[in-house]
Amino acid sequence: QVHLVESGGGLVQAGGSLRLSCAASGRTSSIYAMGWFRQAPGKERELVSAITWSGGRTSYADSVKGRFTISRDNAKNTVYLEINSLKPEDTAAFYCAAKTELAVPYNYWGQGTQVTVSS
Repeated sequence: QVHLVESGGGLVQAGGSLRLSCAASGRTSSIYAMGWFRQAPGKERELVSAITWSGGRTSYADSVKGRFTISRDNAKNTVYLEINSLKPEDTAAFYCAAKTELAVPYNYWGQGTQVTVSS
């Protein structure tokens, strides 16, 4: 089992920045990749960024390229999501997730952290 805990959300003005953290515990050696998802009110959950646990290979949704940066600190078993130039439309619950193989769905989820951007 892998346990994930997000932190770092909050209320921020448009144009500001936030850094979300996701601390993993448990069988972290089984993690293949971790991802950040967001779910805005009335919308489906979407994957915004992902990073492989060992190689650090990253990917981003087109909608966030250039503003979101994912990184990891393996020594701390923590993945970060830096969000810059926040927009009101970024308002969403952000979730981190982990998966243990390339071609499987994310099977471990955190509880989520709320990001609210005021205009």
